[in-house]
Amino acid sequence: MEKVIIFDTTLRDGEQAAGASLNLQEKLEIARQLEKLGVDVIEAGFPVTSPGDFEAVSLIAKEIRTPVICVLTHANLEAVDQSWEAVKGAEHPRIHIVLSSSDIHLFYQLRKSRDEILQMSCDTVVHARKYCDDIEFSAMDASRTEPEYIYQMLRAVIEAGATTVNIPDTVGYATPQEFSGLIQGILNNVSNIDRAVVSVHCHDDLGLAVANSLEAIKVGARQVECTINGIGERAGNASLEEIVMALKTRQDFFNLTTNIDTTQIYNTSRLVSELTGFAVQPNKAIVGANAFRHSSGLHIDGVIKMPVTFEIMDPKSVGIPSSNLVLGKTSGRHAFRERLAELGYSLSEENFNRAFQGFKRLADKKKEITDRDIESLIAEELRTVTELYHLDHVEVSCGDHSLPTATVRLIGPDGQSLADAALGTGPVDAVYKAINRIVGISNKLTEFTVKSVSEGIDAIGEVLIRIESDGVTYTGRGAATDIIVASAKAYMNALNRLLAARRVDSNGEGK
Repeated sequence: MEKVIIFDTTLRDGEQAAGASLNLQEKLEIARQLEKLGVDVIEAGFPVTSPGDFEAVSLIAKEIRTPVICVLTHANLEAVDQSWEAVKGAEHPRIHIVLSSSDIHLFYQLRKSRDEILQMSCDTVVHARKYCDDIEFSAMDASRTEPEYIYQMLRAVIEAGATTVNIPDTVGYATPQEFSGLIQGILNNVSNIDRAVVSVHCHDDLGLAVANSLEAIKVGARQVECTINGIGERAGNASLEEIVMALKTRQDFFNLTTNIDTTQIYNTSRLVSELTGFAVQPNKAIVGANAFRHSSGLHIDGVIKMPVTFEIMDPKSVGIPSSNLVLGKTSGRHAFRERLAELGYSLSEENFNRAFQGFKRLADKKKEITDRDIESLIAEELRTVTELYHLDHVEVSCGDHSLPTATVRLIGPDGQSLADAALGTGPVDAVYKAINRIVGISNKLTEFTVKSVSEGIDAIGEVLIRIESDGVTYTGRGAATDIIVASAKAYMNALNRLLAARRVDSNGEGK
């Protein structure tokens, strides 16, 4: 079977999602997992946008050796030069040039003629070929471009040296039939198309990104650009997990395959959700909490007798254990380690010991611990943010006829114990004010979300917050059976991100 190249742009287009922000180590952690997942191309970033993105791309290029490491650049010779400096350490580097093609963009945004755009395209590709042989060219807003101009542009950039030509549905405007027709027209009318891989990059503004991508693959596109959990600009991108599992589950229809290790899909989804702060909706295909859960009596009866009655995929094929082992306070290290392995976690001895201690603390508060509890626990115990301040103690007093009061004790950067108290409009507000009195960092709380990770009165509560300081947003997450403690943990997580970023800035190493 022919293979479809999986081009992952989570670290570039995915991070462009409003509210998403990843630090250097988080980007590297995701890149490592993408390599384990088996993606063919990692679009590591847009180096010309900031020193921080440049540094992240450089680090990923030097460490991640198996996939192609790709950088996005404007159709500008200096931008190409700078992008190459970021990616030149890669084992398999690629330069990805993007330039608008639609009359809408040319007239209202770029204010250039078609001939000028054509010349810019070719000049930039020729310049990029001086650095490496793997050059991709994207005709931005291709789905709203006159087909004859697209054909002309693609012929020209292939002649100039482009080895991959990408056809983006940049604003998610196309329907599946229209988009497959565009791809078919390119294959039929671009005389030198056999010298390049045809790629597609679809957005989900009308909920059609995956459908459009699959239709394009069906008629001959052989690279698909996508993101984990479908994150990205506006409504997001085509979802990697949905495309890959559609090709795998319906090989009888597509007769195509990929290099993806599908058992790593769920782990990758969880990691991206945790680090970006974007929760996966329960009804999300493939990786949602309800994707392999059944509540209807008729469905349950069928699944017990034969899973294929209501499950077209084995949950293990995407890394979700089909069994439902329940752990509690009598469970030992071996049982906990086995369950972690079944859930796809491979921890160092130090991290395992930390996680096990957290598990024991949780088991003292909960009668039964579910898989979702364990996932939340691991995310809570093994956060990648360096803690400059550690939450050591929190205590609140509140009621309908009392002033909400909070006492907080933190462990500071030098190990000193720092305590303070504050009044607030509610217990969480009082806790945050007490923390602010100790840390002394000006910020504004812009989002506060609480959700239950599992069921029951003893369920773990997870808090997601976003704070803003100097125009930059920082995300924090915390989980505990006590929602006030979870709120305090989330706030400390966000503050530590803010402080870490400022420390990098002061050393001249970040954005």
